[in-house]
Amino acid sequence: MMNQYIKELEQDPFDPDEFVERMVRRSMQESRLQDDQFDPEMIHDIFTQAIQDLKVLQERQERKCARLEQAVQEEEKSYVTKLAEIMEQHSHCVNVFSSLDERMSRCGGRALDVGEKLGAARAPRARAAAARDLLSHLANFLSPGPVVSDLFNDPNKLNEAADVIQKLFTIAQELPPDKFEVAKKKIEAKYDEIERNLIEEFVRAQNQGNVAKMKDIATIMTNFKGYSQCVDAYIETSQMNTLLGKDIFSAVLPLCKKNYTVISSVFPNPDQVISKFVLNIFHLKLQKYIQTKLADKNDMDKYLRNLYDMYISTQKVCDELVAANLVSADGNTATGDLRREALVNGAMAGATDGYASLEIRRLKAVLSNALNVYYNEKQHVKKQIQGGGFQELRRDLQAVIGTRANINIAQIENYGGETFLSEPLVVKMLNDAKTSFTRCKTLCTPNELHGTTIALLDALIQNLLIEHVDYALDLGLQSIPIAENKSPPQIYFFDIVNLANKIVRMFGEHFQESVLPCLSKQGECIQRKNTIMEQLENKLDAGLERAISAIVGWVKLHLQTEQKKTDFKPEGDIDTLASSACVAVVSYLNSVMDKIHAELEGDNLHAVSLELAVRLHRVIYDHLQNFQFNSAGAMIAICDVKEYRSAVCGRGPRAAPEPAHALFDTLHALCNLLLVKPENLHQVCEGETLAELDHSILHNFIQLRSDYKSHKLSSFLKGLS
Repeated sequence: MMNQYIKELEQDPFDPDEFVERMVRRSMQESRLQDDQFDPEMIHDIFTQAIQDLKVLQERQERKCARLEQAVQEEEKSYVTKLAEIMEQHSHCVNVFSSLDERMSRCGGRALDVGEKLGAARAPRARAAAARDLLSHLANFLSPGPVVSDLFNDPNKLNEAADVIQKLFTIAQELPPDKFEVAKKKIEAKYDEIERNLIEEFVRAQNQGNVAKMKDIATIMTNFKGYSQCVDAYIETSQMNTLLGKDIFSAVLPLCKKNYTVISSVFPNPDQVISKFVLNIFHLKLQKYIQTKLADKNDMDKYLRNLYDMYISTQKVCDELVAANLVSADGNTATGDLRREALVNGAMAGATDGYASLEIRRLKAVLSNALNVYYNEKQHVKKQIQGGGFQELRRDLQAVIGTRANINIAQIENYGGETFLSEPLVVKMLNDAKTSFTRCKTLCTPNELHGTTIALLDALIQNLLIEHVDYALDLGLQSIPIAENKSPPQIYFFDIVNLANKIVRMFGEHFQESVLPCLSKQGECIQRKNTIMEQLENKLDAGLERAISAIVGWVKLHLQTEQKKTDFKPEGDIDTLASSACVAVVSYLNSVMDKIHAELEGDNLHAVSLELAVRLHRVIYDHLQNFQFNSAGAMIAICDVKEYRSAVCGRGPRAAPEPAHALFDTLHALCNLLLVKPENLHQVCEGETLAELDHSILHNFIQLRSDYKSHKLSSFLKGLS
């Protein structure tokens, strides 16, 4: 049990309550009798024995702890003694180190002093030795005959020979020319020879990829007057058999980056070398490539396209080099940095000279050719159209005389409804113009840009708006029938208005996107645009006015000739339907209004719909004043007005402006005066619709009743006076 108690007591953490509980459980199991009874005496004995065991265990543990404490105290004394000895040794070492450090400092000072004295003594000897060697080599050059020296004849000593010959060359420049002319020539010859050998060796090392040797030679060559030749040799070798593909522009940046790494490792002035490297690419490689591309000027369009592509590609390469910090955007003459624009101009080599005149000539030719192709496809020969008030008056008089005499002397031709306007043609012309304006903005100099833009705009206005749109409007104006025509006039001018408005909008968008960005001063350009727009707008207004007059004139003439007096004063019982004259007019007006709503929009639709409604209302109103109406005829008149209103004013998407509805509602109410009983006339006249009208209008309309005199209707109207 002692071992069991030790295991339980050494548990971590130790819970005394749990320990007692386990004791209880064990004692209960050992003292259990039959029928789940237990012996309390036995439990008491078990606990008593456990307490005694625990006391013995406690005494044993106390003795063990006493022994361990004594052992720890003895070991502590031993460690303290050893630590004291170690501290004494450390103190002795520190003192010894300080003494040694002081002695080393004194020795170091003496050594430095001795070294300086030795250096001072050695420098003159070294200079003297160097001077002696130089004099020895100079003596070789002063002696007659060829120079015989192992130093200058051994290829392995090229670097050492270069150092000697460079110094001899400097000394030779100070020698009197008369006495030492031969020696000077020998030195110069050897100088040039070694310089050539160095460059050849540099190129050989470059081909072998030996960057370390290249760097050594480049460092030596910096003292030679042919250092620039070494740089040129590197550039020539590096660019040999490069930039030979179809698109050499994409290969420029990788080539420059690759070589800049080598240049930075080899040359002491890498920025100047890479500038010369880039300059050589632009002034030789790219310039030659661009000149080859632009050699053929027979096809002007292809030439200008290639010119633009070359310029843009060159600019793109420059931008890439600027982004890679290989070229400066503004340049710096003092440091040799390249300026972006100078590189572009150098590569183009004056290729943009005369561009402006070529672009203007090209745009004029392209636009004119597009128009000619279009009219040829239409089998139409353009006419010289004379404008002005006299020509319009002459046309109208000819048309009226021809109508009355039943002969066609006015020669009004509608071309089968052809508008002579083409959206695809306009799109093509605007795209051609956009290309020109885009190139103009890029390729023109600041001094040329404004004038070239104005010239291109004039060409576009002349061909698109004048030769195409304005000409189509003139033809459309001439094709509008006159107002006195007996047959229903076919109005194709609404189609022309629709297409003309689309084209004008397309031109306006093009003007904003392509023309204005090319100009810093936009006033003149905007004025030119506004002038031609006003001219076109005036012709559109004149054409719409003439179209409305033709429609209204035919309605008036048809009603005058086809409406019979018996239509509104029939005899006997008849069906109250619209008159035949009305049916014909309404059928025509429905087709006209459908056309107007299909082809016009916005302000044009509103203005034309309202103007047509107002004029037709006046014609119908005046027309009704010419007839007498009985009750059946009044019903027919009401039906006619209802049909007129439906045709002219419409409903839903085809609805006319609100004032038009008001006019025909009033006319409908006036027609009701022809039908109401005499005793109700006063009430109807004071109704909401008619109360605002002048009383004379009401009197005049009531007088159209056939029973006006027989029923003495004037007596019913006295209250209105």
